[in-house]
Amino acid sequence: MNLIGIGTDITECARIEAMIEKHGELFLNRVYTPWEQDYCSGRKASLQHFTGRWAAKEAILKAMGTGWAKGIHWTDLEIRNESGGQPFVQLCGEAQNICEQKGISQMLISISHCDSFATAFATAVGE
Repeated sequence: MNLIGIGTDITECARIEAMIEKHGELFLNRVYTPWEQDYCSGRKASLQHFTGRWAAKEAILKAMGTGWAKGIHWTDLEIRNESGGQPFVQLCGEAQNICEQKGISQMLISISHCDSFATAFATAVGE
């Protein structure tokens, strides 16, 4: 297994809260997949979960070495959870194409949050 890239991000929960309040469903549908919206909305601390997924997506793009370029959409990156709670990344669209081109076979992710902030760390690995 080869390390291809790493990325990290920290995001204020108040920033995501303001975006949700200002833009509502337009923002949610642009940034989060239907699965992510259902998951986060169903959590007691839903804002922290939305913010954690935002931070995770930013960290993943840094690990990929692309940023928000090359036609990647927010919803090309979906953060799901294993039955035990461990987050994992499901890629589609242009994000998946770029990872395949760069030899990235797996994206590992860790997310943490508190009342005010969420942080994420991503590791892109290849064969």
